[in-house]
Amino acid sequence: MNVLRPGLCAALVPALALSLAACGPQPMDPRRQIGANPYLPPLHQYLVPPMHLAKIIGWGDTKPSVPVGLQVQALATGLKNPRSVYVLPNGDILVVEADGPPEPINRPKEIVMNWMEQQVHSHTRAGNRILLFRDTKGDGVPDVRTVFIDHLKSPFGVVLVGNDLYVANTDAVMRFPYQTGQTQITAPGVKLCDLPGGPIDHHWTKSLTASPDGTKLYAGVGSNSNITENGILAEMGRAAIWEIDRATGAHREYATGLRNPNGLTFEPQTHVLWTVVNERDELGPDLVPDYLTSVKDGGFYGWPYSYFGQHLDPRVRPQRPDLVARAIVPDYALSSHVAPLGLVFYTGTNLPNAYRGGAFVGEHGSWDRGVLSGYKVVYIPFANGRPSGMAQDVVTGFLKGKDEAHGRPVALAIDARGGLLIADDVGNTVWRVTAAGG
Repeated sequence: MNVLRPGLCAALVPALALSLAACGPQPMDPRRQIGANPYLPPLHQYLVPPMHLAKIIGWGDTKPSVPVGLQVQALATGLKNPRSVYVLPNGDILVVEADGPPEPINRPKEIVMNWMEQQVHSHTRAGNRILLFRDTKGDGVPDVRTVFIDHLKSPFGVVLVGNDLYVANTDAVMRFPYQTGQTQITAPGVKLCDLPGGPIDHHWTKSLTASPDGTKLYAGVGSNSNITENGILAEMGRAAIWEIDRATGAHREYATGLRNPNGLTFEPQTHVLWTVVNERDELGPDLVPDYLTSVKDGGFYGWPYSYFGQHLDPRVRPQRPDLVARAIVPDYALSSHVAPLGLVFYTGTNLPNAYRGGAFVGEHGSWDRGVLSGYKVVYIPFANGRPSGMAQDVVTGFLKGKDEAHGRPVALAIDARGGLLIADDVGNTVWRVTAAGG
């Protein structure tokens, strides 16, 4: 049996990726796939998808770009893989530093995929902890920084309900006691509910939010594969949004068929749950569009059997025509492979009127498309609780040219003064966007 040496693999994988990138259809204008009715080209299957990797170069003395009327500054720098950000009622800002757990390698393709992920993700080893930042001077610049909770297991989602702070580790929702103003929690967390974890833990980030009345939690649980290549049993409880009872920890699958749901949040006007979803790969540079959608109780959204409604994925066997027949068409396509990981509705008053009432989406960015897509924060206007216009680029400049990345946006939040916060895991920074001169 021949085994590839690590050094040889590292040399062969880029060449293989480049050779495959020349095969298949060429990427189209991403704007054709934004909105309620995206163009869906013919599918194209790959043994290994074409790869276009953005080399990580950091920010140096530069920063992201914003339109006229806005300004951006670093809220915190020198972080270790900040993936999520959450604002407490007293204005303190929590920043979640996290790495995913290692995954076993079961197939030759996973060698290629693991190498790719190492190139496009942060090279900084995270502490798997939560930091607290406090601004005591009221100038928007934190002057207090503490380790708020330490020794977590690949944390991501955070939500406060009353005096209970919930943290979604990759394998469980934990509850911690919290008192307003404290800068560190040393009490051990209590497990409320297990979440699907290892040994395979393909989509390890677990988003978390609470119902408007505070009685339920909602956790996003991504799939354990691209398209069930690890077997259907590995997908039990996954590709779903869980509803968890705060009092008992009992849970049910609130919605299913969502390959990797993130950014769970309730739209403030209608109190309807929304999410952004990372769709499947290896069907072409412009399939399948990632999306923003409202979430219906009991709804099925297609994965793995179909996409964007009843468009069949021929790779899945056996098919489930009963499920495909009721697959819900998502509300709003964001274009293919933009990898949305952050979502927040803007309810503040700091930003200009053009950015009020709608949704900001953090697009982490593509790796499997000849022309990079995403790597920005966009704004989607809303009217009467629904998307009502074209997505607008708001925070850009994460890319330098065609092949280098200063950073990659992940989760978003709105601070107590109405600023937009952006966790940048590759740039190891949290950015703050405000009105110019504010």
